[in-house]
Amino acid sequence: MPMSVLDLAMINEGSHAGESFKNSVDLAQHVEEWGFNRYWLAEHHNMPGIASSATSVIMGHIAGETKEMRIGSGGIMLPNHAPLVIAEQFGTLDALYPGRIDLGLGRAPGSDQATAYALRRSLNSGGEQFPEQLAELRAYFEDDPTMRVRAVPGGGADVSVWLLGSSDFSARLSAELGLPFSFASHFAPQFAMQALQIYHQNFKPSKVLKEPYVMMGISLITADTDEEALYLATSTQQMFLNLRKGTPTRFSPPIEDQKATWSAFEQAAVEQMLNSPSTIIGSPETAKKKLEAFQQATKADEFIVSTGTFSHEARLRSYELLGEMMD
Repeated sequence: MPMSVLDLAMINEGSHAGESFKNSVDLAQHVEEWGFNRYWLAEHHNMPGIASSATSVIMGHIAGETKEMRIGSGGIMLPNHAPLVIAEQFGTLDALYPGRIDLGLGRAPGSDQATAYALRRSLNSGGEQFPEQLAELRAYFEDDPTMRVRAVPGGGADVSVWLLGSSDFSARLSAELGLPFSFASHFAPQFAMQALQIYHQNFKPSKVLKEPYVMMGISLITADTDEEALYLATSTQQMFLNLRKGTPTRFSPPIEDQKATWSAFEQAAVEQMLNSPSTIIGSPETAKKKLEAFQQATKADEFIVSTGTFSHEARLRSYELLGEMMD
C-alpha cells in the first residue's frame, strides 16, 4: 500500500522558517529513499508555527532537491486565489519537473476571516463558488488554442488534480468529476466513513481516472516504544489545544507531565483526539496494528501521513520506522 507524507513545515519555538525548510528538504530526501510515494505541503496563513503558506514556492524547492517522488499541495485553498494564477504556477512546476506534480485543492480558507480578506481583498469568493473555480482552473490546463485567456505555461500541463475534503462536499464533487479524492480523516474522523461511502457510490469514470481512488490523511508518530511516542506526541497535542483556544503558537517541545499542565477540559480534548482511529501513536508493533485496522475499515488506496514532533531527528525516525513497516 502506498504511503505519502503531508508536511506543514512546522516552525519550532526558538527557530525560524529557514530552518523548517532545511528540515523539509532533509525529510523529503530521506522518505524518497525509503520508498514513499508523494510529498505534499499544506497552505495555511497567519499561523506562527506553519511555514508553508507560499505552497507552490516551497514545492518547487522540494522538487529541485529530490529525484523522482511526486511533489504536491495538500492543498491549495482555491478560493484564496485566481484560478489563472494557480494554473500558471503549477504549469511552471510541471515544466520544471515533468510528470511529478500533484495539485490537491481545498475550498476552506486555511485561515481566519480577516486573513481571508487580506488574501482575496473581498469575501465574495468562498467555498460555494468552488465548483466554478475548479472548472475554470481545469479549463486552463486544457491545451485549447481558441481560449481568449490561456495559462502560459499551464496549457497541456501534466498536473494531477485531486480534491481534498473533511466533509461530504468534495466527496460528491470528486465522484461526479471522476477525480482522486483525499479525505482529511486526521482532523475530521467523524465524517470519514460517510464521505468515503458517498465517493464510492457516486463515482463516475473519467479520462483521468477509471476507478475511484482514495487517499486518507492520518496523524502518526511512531518511536521505539509506546512511551516515547506518547511523549513526542505532546507537542502536536499542545498545538491542537492552542488552535482550539484561538491562540496558535510556534511548535512547542514535548512535556513530561501533561496533567500538571492541562486542565481537565483540555485533557479530555486530547483523549478524544487520541481515541480517533486516524491518530496513531506508538511503537512499530502498535502502529502497524492500528494502520492495518484503519485500512481494513476504510479500504483506502493510500495513506498520507502527518508527523509532528519537535525534534527533527525524531520525525525522521518515525518515518524510517514507517518505511520499514511498508517493506
